[in-house]
Formats: sequence, C-alpha cells, structure tokens
Amino acid sequence: MGKKVLITGGTGLVGSHLIPLLQQNGHEVAVLSRSKDTGKPYPVFEWDYNNNYLEEGALEGVEAIIHLAGAGVADKRWTNERKEEIYNSRTKTSFLLYHMLKERPHQVKTFISASAIGFYGMDTGNSILKETAPVGHDFLAHVTDAWETSTAKITDLNIRLLQLRIGVVLSEKGGALVELLKPPVAAPLGKGSQYMSWIHMEDLCRMFVFALENEALIGTYNAVAPRPASNKELTRAAARVFGKTFVPIPVPGLILKLMLGEMAGMVLGGNRVSCEKIMKEGFDFSFPKLEQALQNLRSKEKG
Repeated sequence: MGKKVLITGGTGLVGSHLIPLLQQNGHEVAVLSRSKDTGKPYPVFEWDYNNNYLEEGALEGVEAIIHLAGAGVADKRWTNERKEEIYNSRTKTSFLLYHMLKERPHQVKTFISASAIGFYGMDTGNSILKETAPVGHDFLAHVTDAWETSTAKITDLNIRLLQLRIGVVLSEKGGALVELLKPPVAAPLGKGSQYMSWIHMEDLCRMFVFALENEALIGTYNAVAPRPASNKELTRAAARVFGKTFVPIPVPGLILKLMLGEMAGMVLGGNRVSCEKIMKEGFDFSFPKLEQALQNLRSKEKG
C-alpha cells in the first residue's frame, strides 16, 4: 500500500531524484519548502525554522516524513556565518518537526532522516567504519552528531526512526562527480590515496524507499556502495568514462587549503565506510561497482 510522504529538502539534488521514484512506487508526495511554489506536480507547504512555523495542513494524512533539509556543506566557503547556517539548517529543522509532531494531531509512523558519513570525521584513514564507530572531532563530525541527536528526539513520540549516513553521491546532475570533472583536466586531490565512500544516486534513492517500505528497519545505516575507491581511482575512472584527460600529478594539499580553507579537509581526508549492515537487511545495490556506476551516469548524461 502506498503511503503519503512529506519530504523536506525536496528541491535539492537527492530530493529531486527521490520524489519521482516514490511516486513510481505508488506513494503520494508532499513537500516542505521555504517558499510556496504552486507550479510543482505535488502539494507544497511552507515552513520556517527561524520562526518555528509550519503551515497548517502540512501533516494531514502523512504517514512518513523523509527529512533531507540542510544547507550544502560544499556550496560556499566556511565562514563563521556559513558554519552556523550549516548547523542550524539541520538541527533546528529537526527540532521544529519534533515539536510540531508533538503538538499537532498526525498519523506519522515513520521518520527517515538524512545524515552523513562526516559523522566519523573528515579523515579516518584506512579503518573500515561500521555504524558503531565513534564520532569524529572536526566541524562536520560535530554538525552530524548534533543533527542525529536532534533527530533522535522523534523516538520519544513512538515513531520509527531511521538515519542514513550518506557518502559521496555520484550523479550526472551535480555534486562531487560534476565538481571533479569541471577543470580542463582531471587530477587526484592531495595524496590521492584517501578513500571516497561513494554511492550512485539511484541506489541512494532506492535505499530511502527500502527504508520506508521495510517497517522492521530501525536505527542508523551507512548509505555507501560496497567498494570504496581512492580519490585517485575514482578520478581516473571518471575521466576515462567521461572522456576527460587524466593527469596523475596530484593537486597539492596546500593549494587546496589556500583555495578552500577549512573545507579542504573534506577532499584531503577520506573515509572507508562499510555498508554491510544495510546489505544484511536485504538491500541489493544496482551499482555496486564504480565503473558500472560511472558508465550508467555517462549514458544518462548523453541522454
């Protein structure tokens, strides 16, 4: 049976892929947005976490919430103001949803929140990280920990909670892959040996649907493909598949730090993350191998 699903962050990269998939699977979709857009093929309700506002009727008939909202961590340089926006756009939105679910009548039984493998820290070396690994110590780890903690309050309301710690999402429409291929030539970043725990956009969206439809699932799951690649491996493979020149000379870390500031840690560090837990629950990846994933994205780009 299809469910009515309310999505935050529905106009972002993941949300714009996820909504059609939910609809194809027979689910009804509504979206929370900071601005009213009547031109969408689904209902849009306004919300504003700065003013603790959620439009009346937003929760009507909703059985599940998928919480994707959050300012992009790689969109702008990390000024103090930007850091505050990254933090608040995740934690305050979660608290707003919690309070509205606590105060208003609703039928919500499932809450699925995006999280990130940044929870473990921006550089965890070669260690294979399962969901039980400890939280890291840098800015992104602090943000992700607070994000998960704020979302965890939902369980006080007897609502099933899942949190998907998302890795590097590969899409032909934006995100890390597009950024890697922007320069005239493709080159490794920093030492190049740092792990990138990636996932094809289609598999990520299928994982959200899997979490929604399998009501026995609960807790935290890593949303990454089975075979992490080094930065050099991923860059070389992407260049080959997308017809770019690959130069094996790495872009020095110092230059990246000068260009990006503290944010450079995201590309100079790396994580080797395990998806064993979600696979044991029965999730089957359509694109478990990097070359296969990139070939599919290239065919979509050609389109």
